[in-house]
Amino acid sequence: MSTDTCSTVQSPESDPVAVDVRVTVEVAAGRHAEAARRSLAGQGRPLARLWPFLGPAFIAAVAYLDPGNFATNLSAGAQFGYLLLWVILVSNLMAGLIQAMSAKLGIATGKNLPEVCRERFPRWVVRGLWVQAELIAIATDLAEFVGAALALNLLFHIALFPAGLITAVAAFGILELQRRGCRPVEAVISGFVGVVVICFVYQLVYARPAVAPVLGGLFTPRFAGTESVLLATGILGATVMPHVIYLHSALTQHRVVARSEAERKRIFHFELMDVVIAMGIAGAVNGAMLVVAATLFHGRGITHVGDIDVAYHSLSGMAGGRGPAIMLGVALLASGLSSSSVGTMAGQVVMQGYLRRRIPLSVRRAVTMTPALVVLAVGVNPSRALVISQVILSFGIPFALVPLLVFCRDRRLMGALVNRPSTTVVAAAVVTLIVILNGFLLWRTLLA
Repeated sequence: MSTDTCSTVQSPESDPVAVDVRVTVEVAAGRHAEAARRSLAGQGRPLARLWPFLGPAFIAAVAYLDPGNFATNLSAGAQFGYLLLWVILVSNLMAGLIQAMSAKLGIATGKNLPEVCRERFPRWVVRGLWVQAELIAIATDLAEFVGAALALNLLFHIALFPAGLITAVAAFGILELQRRGCRPVEAVISGFVGVVVICFVYQLVYARPAVAPVLGGLFTPRFAGTESVLLATGILGATVMPHVIYLHSALTQHRVVARSEAERKRIFHFELMDVVIAMGIAGAVNGAMLVVAATLFHGRGITHVGDIDVAYHSLSGMAGGRGPAIMLGVALLASGLSSSSVGTMAGQVVMQGYLRRRIPLSVRRAVTMTPALVVLAVGVNPSRALVISQVILSFGIPFALVPLLVFCRDRRLMGALVNRPSTTVVAAAVVTLIVILNGFLLWRTLLA
């Protein structure tokens, strides 16, 4: 059977609207289950067989297109041209491996990462993991809210605090779709990803970068001094967002329930393709950000574009650059709205998994967005707020990655989907590198 894990319908039976919504969800889930079973049986065309399994990785991929990525990629391209393009390629491969392991854990165990932690760790450890995960949820909302509010400020000249309130209303609207199941939420968030893609395709067409230097930057690992190493560390170190590691395992745990080990392997095969496609798109967009900055800023001697608003106004000042500037603002808005909603979904998974507690999404949304609105109200510099949020996220990365690695190598837990020894070695190297880099970034930021 298939279970719609995104559905949060909890209304009374006497409410006819609630009953109608629940029926809609059940019908949609039934159709999804039938399509998934046909796919597992090998029926239909290849693309049709893949369709029922697409979605979870696209939600997770939103975290790799958040406002923090905008700032890092634009700064790297402006300062060093195409030099660090290869870092984005490497970081995307690392992220794909981590998200595949998260999806695998949900498929193999029928549980998400916080639930497995709760079952296998002492109670005091679980409580500590929950506290840090909640701080991560707040930091995530801080980054996404600030990004979306900044976009509204740049596009429509709305003050940051009112822009934050508008962002809150929009985020509530997106989360309300969960009452109708996974597919509507996945469709909207995938649509936001599509908007970001379109915006940067437009910018690439405007920038018209030369192909040879782009390919050189993509496939030639090199640096140009200490500052380039630090920026590369920033790109690699911010590769993994802890909240989507928790969320991805939850999105796959009941999506299609396997009836045998063979079916689990086939489900993971489909979900792996979902990861490859979604992370491929995210990597391409991140690369496009850097290429656009390298062509339009570095190529014209504009090397200091550390803040997103500086990039926006620099584009606006170029001949014919008003269109690309607007596209940057629209992409930032789509990124902020979608990633903010994903952060709230992840927070619900964390609380339910670690504590077996569930609160209405609207309450969780209000709690996690309050610090972000306070930051906007007191007038903290948006770019500084993004830096603060990244520091907190860096702190939380080991607490998600290390348990994931330990669980995925445990044959008694994972069964046929246990990591191969070679996969475990590669994953351990990736996890070690990410943890070290984030520790280094945390140290440098706190000393700055």
